[in-house]
Amino acid sequence: MPTVPNGDLDGRTARRDRNREAVLDAAIDLFREDAMFPGPAMVAERSGVSRRSVQRYFDDMDALLRAAMARHLQRYEHLFLLDDPAEGDLDHRVRRLVDARLKLYAAIGPMARAASLRARSSPLIRERLAERRQLLLDQIEAMFARELEPLPAAERRERVAAIDLLLGIEAFERLIHDRGLPRAAARRSLVHATTAVLST
Repeated sequence: MPTVPNGDLDGRTARRDRNREAVLDAAIDLFREDAMFPGPAMVAERSGVSRRSVQRYFDDMDALLRAAMARHLQRYEHLFLLDDPAEGDLDHRVRRLVDARLKLYAAIGPMARAASLRARSSPLIRERLAERRQLLLDQIEAMFARELEPLPAAERRERVAAIDLLLGIEAFERLIHDRGLPRAAARRSLVHATTAVLST
């Protein structure tokens, strides 16, 4: 049986890795353009990788979406994080959190919409989304611990839930895409509403 030189193997592996990354980047770009469920043919055309290779790298579109979502989240991981969340007065913290969420949702919106739809039939995607949502919920509690900690437990949960709703991606989509508000107006609305929840 003929042997394959190590250099050839390394070259094939590197080419396969490059092609796989090109497929993932193409899928992410298509999601960002609101192609909610791009098929193998669309991904192949965008990536320059043959359809056969796309199907060889990923068993099905759910596998491709999972891998693309992981790559996308890794690319924007820094947008999920906030250092020193308790720093500053209430107004500063509210504005900082609203700005962070607007920036995050502008970056991940299309992929998040696609993932939410796929989550209905994919336990793994549901689990990944739940992890991210919990991270953002914990962020609210850390950001406003000063205002929340003196409250009874039930009231604290209610206010955190209200802020989570106000600053969720669905509110962002509703204000900017459905209502057609300019970004600055949407920001003011979210700042006012979040401040009201914490100040009453």
